[in-house]
Amino acid sequence: MKNRQHTTIRPPRFGWLLAGSCMLAGTAAQAAGHFDVDDAGTLDPGQCQYETWWGRTGVEPVTGFHIGPSCRVGPVEVGLNLDRLSAQGLHGVTGGLQLKWNFFGQAGDAPWSAAVAMGTVSDLKHGGRTGGQLVVPLTWRPTDSLQLHANLGADWAPGTGVRTPRGGAAVEWALNDTVSLIAERHRAAGVWTSRVGGRFSLTPLISVDLSTSRTRPPGERRVKGFVVGLNHEFSWK
Repeated sequence: MKNRQHTTIRPPRFGWLLAGSCMLAGTAAQAAGHFDVDDAGTLDPGQCQYETWWGRTGVEPVTGFHIGPSCRVGPVEVGLNLDRLSAQGLHGVTGGLQLKWNFFGQAGDAPWSAAVAMGTVSDLKHGGRTGGQLVVPLTWRPTDSLQLHANLGADWAPGTGVRTPRGGAAVEWALNDTVSLIAERHRAAGVWTSRVGGRFSLTPLISVDLSTSRTRPPGERRVKGFVVGLNHEFSWK
């Protein structure tokens, strides 16, 4: 899974896959495509979307597939997540429920906005052990084309319940109506990841995400990864 310079003690089998998931993307309350740092926005009333992505990281490597539908229900956005992770012949499947509430700056062009997002993540292949995530996303829009995002929160690992901090910052720059560039720095499960990429709108409701990342597991060399994703928004009313 990792490019090693020396022998390391590997975590338990499924914990190893969960560590790999942190190198690919967030596993629970996530509404920013495959990017790790979430924005504070939510879907408009009556709207739904699905996000799906595939990624690979490391030289061994770890691969992951994600699909996550969500809909605006009253004041909150409700979603489901399903992820499949693979590494060296081992496979893990996780699923969970997510909720996101924008409690400040709900207008799409609000200069400041804030939300709270929470979710569960359950090991569906090894006993259904459940963990969770709580994140507070903040967004500042200094201009119409520039957004700055910050996240602060924590993860609870499935099974053990061990809590680890989660947080990061991102800058999103819209070149025009169809292309946005995104750069972020994020930490989850004790692992730092730097990611750069873009979002390309095929239509006003369909977009494609592409990114490349560098992750540095503690005490080891950096590993590279890439992710490609598809996002589709639609009306359910």
